[in-house]
Amino acid sequence: MRKKHIIIYFTFLSFLTISCGKKKEAAESAAVKTEQKPEKPADAPQTIASLTDEQIKAVGITLGTIEMKELTSTIKANGLLRVPNNSKAAVTSLYGGIIKTLTVQVGSSVKKGQVIATIANPEFIRLQEDYLTTNSRITYAEQEYRRQRELFDNDAGAKKNLQSADSELKTLRTKKASLLRQLQMMGISPGSVNNANMRSGLVITAPISGTISSITAQIGSYVDISSPVAEIIDNESIHLDLQVFEKDLPKMRVGQIVHFKLTNNPETEYDAKVYSIGSSFENDSKTISIHCTVTGNKTGLIDGMNITGIVSLDYSTAPAIPNEAIVEADGKFYVFVQTNKSAEEHEESGHEEKEAENAKKQVKTSNFEKIEVVKGSSDMGYTAITPVSEISPDAKIVVKGAFFVNAKLTNSGEHEH
Repeated sequence: MRKKHIIIYFTFLSFLTISCGKKKEAAESAAVKTEQKPEKPADAPQTIASLTDEQIKAVGITLGTIEMKELTSTIKANGLLRVPNNSKAAVTSLYGGIIKTLTVQVGSSVKKGQVIATIANPEFIRLQEDYLTTNSRITYAEQEYRRQRELFDNDAGAKKNLQSADSELKTLRTKKASLLRQLQMMGISPGSVNNANMRSGLVITAPISGTISSITAQIGSYVDISSPVAEIIDNESIHLDLQVFEKDLPKMRVGQIVHFKLTNNPETEYDAKVYSIGSSFENDSKTISIHCTVTGNKTGLIDGMNITGIVSLDYSTAPAIPNEAIVEADGKFYVFVQTNKSAEEHEESGHEEKEAENAKKQVKTSNFEKIEVVKGSSDMGYTAITPVSEISPDAKIVVKGAFFVNAKLTNSGEHEH
């Protein structure tokens, strides 16, 4: 009986040992699996977006590569368009008179010497009368001088009579020269003046070529030398005055290119070139005037317009991509690079079912990895970049539609959480 009990005890002990060994193996196996597939932290950011060919085509995503571009560092400054004083003119009359005709209006383009207005004054007739009378008196004075000269030479006349005749002739000739010049300034040809052809009206002409900016007279009004009839501005000589702060002055050089836009029309870009740098501060603004010649298209530019300008500094060649290829998130900048990497897989059964469903549909997809970059200078639609992690020179980058790729990635991340 005792021998039977001993056999039962050892049999039970052997079963217990085998059972414990199996449990230990199962635990070790589970631990190994846990080490091999660590769980992804719940707050880990998504870095790979997956888009189907249909989605890529629908939003117009375009791929490109990093290019070596000659870009410039820049300075932004505000300024004002100005026309120099030697390209502005007041249209005035040298003589007073009543406006009879006006041949221009504000905005009219005129050439130097073109008739702007005509004026009338009886004094103009008197001036022509004096010219004709002086001419006649000179003819008589010349004859009298010759007569007195003959008498004096033959000791038949007094010297004082010869001197008087000489003086009278010189006085009349001086008066004729003065009247002749006045008639010319009035636009009257002295040779055409005669008793049957005296003019009562004068023309007022444009002193420079340009555009009529204002008209201050009207038909029937009286004007004189102190009353301008109109004003002309030659916008072809318009230049740009940029206001640059003291800290940026050492970077400025004659010959630098300036791209600028009108404050009231930011759609059109114009070009200018620095030709002079000011040497004193403008009032209390602590800015220095940088004078620039406007080059190329000047359509729509008017004296006094406010502008915003970008001064191009030193050129440098750097890896660059189009501006729209860069997206911003949380104060950092990113690009999307086409990759063979796949998005992180999840252990949830629902996700496995979704993958199985996609596999059945056999939808072709492309993956894009989000890589952080540091922005450099921008110019002509391109921005220099320095990748935080290495990007292959031949890598395909999303150069158009990066915003949509980022939105897809963000939506995917929110859905997974």
